[in-house]
Amino acid sequence: MFYREAGDFKTTYRDDNQTFPIKFDRLRYYAVLFVAFAIVPFIINDYWVSAVFLPFLIYAIAAIGLNVLVGYAGQVSLGTGGFMAVGAYACYKFMTGLDIWIGGVEYALPPINIFFSVILAGAVTAVVGVLFGLPSLRIKGFYLAVATLAAQFFLVWLFNKWAWAYNYSASGQISAPERGVFGIPVTGPSTSAWATYLFCLVFVTVLALVARNLTRGSTGRKWMAIRDMDIAAEIIGVNPLKAKLTAFAVSSFYIGIAGALFFSVYLGAVEVGEAFGINKSFLVLFMVIIGGLGSIFGSFAGAAFLVLLPVLLKNVLVGGLGWPTDLAAHLEFMIVGGLIVTFLILEPHGLAQLWRVIKEKLRLWPFPH
Repeated sequence: MFYREAGDFKTTYRDDNQTFPIKFDRLRYYAVLFVAFAIVPFIINDYWVSAVFLPFLIYAIAAIGLNVLVGYAGQVSLGTGGFMAVGAYACYKFMTGLDIWIGGVEYALPPINIFFSVILAGAVTAVVGVLFGLPSLRIKGFYLAVATLAAQFFLVWLFNKWAWAYNYSASGQISAPERGVFGIPVTGPSTSAWATYLFCLVFVTVLALVARNLTRGSTGRKWMAIRDMDIAAEIIGVNPLKAKLTAFAVSSFYIGIAGALFFSVYLGAVEVGEAFGINKSFLVLFMVIIGGLGSIFGSFAGAAFLVLLPVLLKNVLVGGLGWPTDLAAHLEFMIVGGLIVTFLILEPHGLAQLWRVIKEKLRLWPFPH
């Protein structure tokens, strides 16, 4: 009743299959977009952008990418941090100019616009993801998890040892030069809070819509068929090679874009072992588990939860109660671990399922049945 479905008639298949078939959902979605694009940029400051909004937006992209692979296609991956590193270093090379050799002759490509650098970094990561996704054709489950974990350690080692990747810097770090869109800097030391926020928000909005439509279409149905029972999916005509590798490609593309934004817009300078270690892979995986496997909304919910939780604990325990910072950090690990166990036991579908239950209750409210 709260959603007022009575009278919300559909007269075409297109209306019936739209992303938000209920009018109230569509209005709420438009309202969220309006607030995000037209109001938030005018009221945020540097603290809110660096502590909340940028981490949330970037991790949401990474969580959507991992959810495509784990939640929709059923392929376990522990190499998210490594693939984010591929996106970051590819973006750095595109931003600073790329030296390539063709037929023994060196060609120097000029720096590319930051917007296209991020997209190309995602494309490079998609290719790398497909290469490391080839073992999924023969192995699955725990063994595939170990294979992707090996990819994580290999990629971190590669970017530590391959001097060309960080332009032969003595420190081994990469630093984002100042780049802008329409003359407004979005990377470098002189960026504005609203510019970096809007730059990441555009990527999140477009990628979330693309992921939503992919998972609702034939590609998403093939992924879910492989996830539920790969042998039965192959019998009914689903090509497991194409389905699994497209899942790895799309997932790695999203994760690569997240890594590029994480490096260029959020941090500005990174060292691969510290920024993209195994902890990063587990963090994104925890976002997917807590938010909900197989749900785009769950990716946003999990990212918001694990981004806001440290900020809340720091302000309450350290700022309010005067606890030591290290004690608050240990308590954060305990809370996250306890929540993961709780969700896996009591609600395996995470926060997304809780939101579905709430919506079902609101549809009938105030009636009991």
